[in-house]
Amino acid sequence: MFKIASWNVNSLNVRLPHVIAWLDAARPDVLALQETKLTDDRFPVQEFLDEGYASVFSGQKTYNGVAILSREEALDPVTDIPGLDDPQRRILAVTVGDIRIVNLYVVNGSEVGSEKFEYKLHWLDQVTAWLASELKQFENVIVLGDFNIVPDDCDVHDPEGWRDKILCSAPEREALGKILELGFEDTFRLFEQQERTWSWWDYRMNAFRRKMGLRIDLILASNAMAQRCTASYVDIEPRRQDRPSDHAPVIAEFNM
Repeated sequence: MFKIASWNVNSLNVRLPHVIAWLDAARPDVLALQETKLTDDRFPVQEFLDEGYASVFSGQKTYNGVAILSREEALDPVTDIPGLDDPQRRILAVTVGDIRIVNLYVVNGSEVGSEKFEYKLHWLDQVTAWLASELKQFENVIVLGDFNIVPDDCDVHDPEGWRDKILCSAPEREALGKILELGFEDTFRLFEQQERTWSWWDYRMNAFRRKMGLRIDLILASNAMAQRCTASYVDIEPRRQDRPSDHAPVIAEFNM
């Protein structure tokens, strides 16, 4: 079995004990992290080596930052893609075994119609074109991370309240749809799931306890990988901890 997970930790400096504890309990083969918010010289390489995980990372101070932890050495890292001149550290691709893994921290977009929103759509367009080229090179591809897009109304606690707002707008969902049309499956939707399953809850308004969340953390699998997927789920337990990330880990398992 190959087990891969994605988790927006919202500051690895703050959440490192949570991540170590979760690795001990879940033992994924690969864990992709977003919003590490650390410069590369401060990444806790040794702490993860002590847990049996090698690290590849691309970070910056205070904002963004992506990393991939793997039990097997990750090769051929890519942090910048053609056509996208972006100093923000949001993309990290590696190869683990015969699987190409792409970790994305998608632009938030701030507000529908804003300049940041238009940049989000441009960013997604460039990433989609690059993913098409990755699929030509690799059969087994997983794209995962914090997509900052709610795929469907069933993935938001209040569809009407979020209608046409950031994360739930039609242009964002269409952009996600273009990635799926390349030949990817949302692994979570390959299986029957409990209703009202989210991966993110606002820190405000007691949202977690009131079950007011969104599913914006996704694991997409190429057709070859989707056929091998045996499970896909969200682990909400880390969200119950003291000083948690506002996201929970999402996991997919494959028969390899």
